[in-house]
Amino acid sequence: MSEIRHGTIRHDIDDLLTLMAVLRDSDQGCPWDLEQDWDSIVPHTLEEAYEVADVIERRAWDELPGELGDLLFQVIYYSQFAQEEARFDFRDVVHTLTDKMVRRHPHVFPDGTLASRRPPGVSAEQVETRQVHSRWESLKAAERAERIDDATTLSVLDDVPRTLPALSRAAKLSKRAARVGFDWPDTHGVIAKIREELDEVEQALEEGNRMHASEEVGDLLFAVTNLARTLKADPERCLRDTNAKFERRFRYVETALAKRGMTPGDADLDTMERYWQEAKRLEIPFSESSSGGDRP
Repeated sequence: MSEIRHGTIRHDIDDLLTLMAVLRDSDQGCPWDLEQDWDSIVPHTLEEAYEVADVIERRAWDELPGELGDLLFQVIYYSQFAQEEARFDFRDVVHTLTDKMVRRHPHVFPDGTLASRRPPGVSAEQVETRQVHSRWESLKAAERAERIDDATTLSVLDDVPRTLPALSRAAKLSKRAARVGFDWPDTHGVIAKIREELDEVEQALEEGNRMHASEEVGDLLFAVTNLARTLKADPERCLRDTNAKFERRFRYVETALAKRGMTPGDADLDTMERYWQEAKRLEIPFSESSSGGDRP
């Protein structure tokens, strides 16, 4: 329960659970919270997860406790819904998570309990990361198999959430397939595939078939995602970084134009391109920040 430290009340998880129960109480609760259900909260959950990522990328550590709290509140919400429907409660969530993590870390908890520990004298550095990752994936595959009906064909692609951002899901799908050998032998093969897909986009456009061109753009994006995977880069992070770079450079163009009493709508492309290239020249070199080359 709450405790007093240095004259200030510090709340704990039980207080948070009580808060949610009150918010959802039919007599005392908040009208907005009472209207919410499983589906209505999902968009908020996704938004809060992205806000956590944004704070970490900006290194805004003072904001992180609040954003993590907002994300935790989503878990409390779903647990409250489940408790109201007599499905499970928050403590079941905690138990399930802890049990799973202990089970997936036999190199840390050899007896499968929190009371057990890795043998004394065996440091974390002595446990090979590759072996840990392989064991983790094997355990996850076994758990997936247990959850699937015998009549259903088990696929290595099972449990890749359809609600993931498309780039992240593409990376996960291709990574799963690569684990069973469905992959290019090296990066050159991926680059050749990207060129092939780009040629198919151009061919579809030459034929005037925009619908087919759109489909081929999807194939192109999937191939580029595979390139990011082979480079051990997160495609979502790559694109977020490029988005930030584009925004930074375009804002420079806007500022430069404003000093001349102009807006992007007033300027011609050559003028905007000149300021764009100026913005690039003023940036830190690739070795410290970003890459060169043409746009972005």
